[in-house]
Amino acid sequence: MATAPQSIQQPGGRAWLAILFGSRPSAHSRDLALLVVRAALAWIFIWYGAGKLFGWFSSPDRHQTELLFANTAHIRPAAFFAVVSGLIELGGGIAIALGLGARLAGLALFGEMVVATITVTRTHGPNSYNLNLALGALTLVVALFGAGRWSVDARLERRLQATGIGPPS
Repeated sequence: MATAPQSIQQPGGRAWLAILFGSRPSAHSRDLALLVVRAALAWIFIWYGAGKLFGWFSSPDRHQTELLFANTAHIRPAAFFAVVSGLIELGGGIAIALGLGARLAGLALFGEMVVATITVTRTHGPNSYNLNLALGALTLVVALFGAGRWSVDARLERRLQATGIGPPS
């Protein structure tokens, strides 16, 4: 029968404190968390971006998005910004999913969420902009931390390091 390490079994042991209250995640747990965040963000942004551009997934299509931008958000030219918004969301979602240019995609999507909050959802109260706030925070996490070890970005970085071009590890 397996037993817990000695430091956890003893009442005075401190290992359990590190498990419960530790603030330094392992590299594995950080990469796993980034993968989960990327998967969730990719799903949401691909869904909304494809909806805006093509009307997929029973979402408002480009024309309906243009009307929303023109009449509610007062963004002009609405047709241009509807396409830009859809491209940022769809392209950013795909980039986040692959972990390819994830920092740049995260930054672009963060900007998208800031603009969406200011122009559309802010006027309808907290219940309408909570999603934008959460998505913005998660995209900022990807922009700051990158895509993690399980990404195209990490693979490219390893290849560049092997050739002596990339930054040292």
